[in-house]
Amino acid sequence: MIERAGIRIERRFRGPVGSGNGGWTAGRLAVEYASAVGHVGAVQVTLRSPPPLDRELTLRRDEGGLSLLDGEVLVAHAVAGKAPEPVEPVDLATARAAEQAYPGSQDHPFPECFVCGPDRSPGDGMRLTPGRTGDGSTACTWTPQEAFDPAYVLSALDCPGAWTSDIAGRPMVLGRITALVDAVPETGRAHVVVGRHLGTTGRKTRTACSVYDPDGRVVGRAEHVWIAIDPLAFG
Repeated sequence: MIERAGIRIERRFRGPVGSGNGGWTAGRLAVEYASAVGHVGAVQVTLRSPPPLDRELTLRRDEGGLSLLDGEVLVAHAVAGKAPEPVEPVDLATARAAEQAYPGSQDHPFPECFVCGPDRSPGDGMRLTPGRTGDGSTACTWTPQEAFDPAYVLSALDCPGAWTSDIAGRPMVLGRITALVDAVPETGRAHVVVGRHLGTTGRKTRTACSVYDPDGRVVGRAEHVWIAIDPLAFG
């Protein structure tokens, strides 16, 4: 077993107001996992407790993968995963039309979310606005502005999946993401993000999401398990 100081989730990267965004947290841990074990391919990250903000978290590597710890509290765990199938794309015009009906602009359980929060200013949050393109499907655009970091791709692959379900009426947080980053996104150009609802059983909802670059290439893909929660009690 190898243990070392590792990840610090800055408050900018929050999802719920008091904890880290699931996609960003998973992305940071996935990068650390790939580096630690020399892994190339999909990574599965399971979130076990609300990721704390603004303090050093510990990485612990063992035969089972790579754990992210807050003291002795398990925050998340990463292992190799199976590459998800991409969600079918839509064109840029369809994605931009869907954004106009983003339900989170009117009712959002986590309005300060780094990825899709309407209360974040441009350049501070990603401000993705996924709207419905059909029953159980969403689309939006994402124009990368920062130097390439896989955590931004996993963030973009996060919330558009949640909005395929009624996240405003039934708030959820990310429980697990299995993701593969296929390519480097192009800075300053609009990408299309699509989500698909795969099913709901009890408190768990399964979804999928993909990011496409302006030339129609897959940049990243993911499948998720979401857990329904009480937003006032979470974190």
